[in-house]
Amino acid sequence: MLMLLILGVLLHGVSLSGQEEASPKADGIPGEPLFNYASIRLPQEHIPFFLHNNRHIATVCKKDSHCPYKKHLENLKFCWGYEKSCKPEFRFGYPLCTYVDMGWTDTLESAQDIFWKQADFGYAGERLEELHVLCQPEETNDSSLVCSRYLQYCRATNLYLDLRNIKRDHDRFKEDFFQSGEIGGHCTLDIHTLMSQGQRKSPLQSWFAELQSYTQLSFRPIEAAECDVVIEKPTYFMKLDAGVNMYHHFCDFINLYITQHVNNSFSTDVYIVMWDTDGRIRVTILARSTEYRKILNQNELVNALKTVSTLEVRIVDYKYKELGFLDQLRISHNTDIFIGMHGAGLTHLLFLPDWAAVFELYNCGDERCYLDLARLRGIHYITWRRQNKVFPQDKGHHPTLGEHPKFTNYSFDVEEFMYLVLQAADHVLQHPKWPFKKKRDEL
Repeated sequence: MLMLLILGVLLHGVSLSGQEEASPKADGIPGEPLFNYASIRLPQEHIPFFLHNNRHIATVCKKDSHCPYKKHLENLKFCWGYEKSCKPEFRFGYPLCTYVDMGWTDTLESAQDIFWKQADFGYAGERLEELHVLCQPEETNDSSLVCSRYLQYCRATNLYLDLRNIKRDHDRFKEDFFQSGEIGGHCTLDIHTLMSQGQRKSPLQSWFAELQSYTQLSFRPIEAAECDVVIEKPTYFMKLDAGVNMYHHFCDFINLYITQHVNNSFSTDVYIVMWDTDGRIRVTILARSTEYRKILNQNELVNALKTVSTLEVRIVDYKYKELGFLDQLRISHNTDIFIGMHGAGLTHLLFLPDWAAVFELYNCGDERCYLDLARLRGIHYITWRRQNKVFPQDKGHHPTLGEHPKFTNYSFDVEEFMYLVLQAADHVLQHPKWPFKKKRDEL
């Protein structure tokens, strides 16, 4: 399996030496803790190791009667093993080998050392040893870029990203995603060293492809009001090998955990962004938790959609008590094909982007309602056509009118469903406003 990488990007104002947990309060309020200890999201047995690397917090804890970690202050010698101040007898652990695989090494000692550096905390230590400043800040509000060898791990502050002219296609990790001037910072760039780190340029081995266009800017983006959006919360960019099963995702978890150690930050108050330049079509299926008009074979339909690599599928249930209206709007506006049974939830078609298509899976005999609404909004509308390919649970049970198509549940032919979805996808791809539309050269 290819190794996964994480780019620890801090988009605004974090110290170059690494992320720290929330700073202790200089002047404590009587009766309140001097530090937000709840921000340390670690198991109790790991607290001594954390305090070893954060002596300023340990010092506050000694003075603070509210500190819940006083019992750990006696164990400040405990360390993970990658710290320069760590003595071998106090490190978290060290591998013990009972035999030697002659294909790798010829002694137990070297076997243990290899395991320590490649599959234990020694790996974090080697990345820390490799860190090199590629873009040097001159003043407090300047940007910075620090990377390990071959740009396998990078940390940036005040990072400028210009996404206005980005060209995306169906390449998951487009190597020329950024052009000169579209990524960079106000700092002194060591361009020679940066360009010498491309030996492992590959989607899942390095960030070189993304950072080779890093530009030394002549302006401070925030002060110059060049940014439409400023993100101040620490943000991790991750490249995922494949999100199909736990085997692959374990790599993601391990790399994220290693990055927390390299950053010396275990805060969970962060953003995590999956780096993927693929312009896939986003399909949202509106599920129903009501008694009627449920999709009985919904899982079967979803599994069929997931076999198409160009589709990104999600299922939502717009319960206002569980999903706020703003979040509902955000999902709808970031949907290319909106699928749902006849019902009030389809009103969300009003918030779809211009190139989107709404697929009223079954209109239950009410043919004009959402067809007209889609026409007024100006988006493409399709609905089920072949009656012999839709299977009602029964004839329906209206409380006063008796049999009624809106008062039952339905199953759908998978092949016909996929045919209609792919028709909608073709509309999206051909729409002139589709942001990832490929331009063809005319003869």
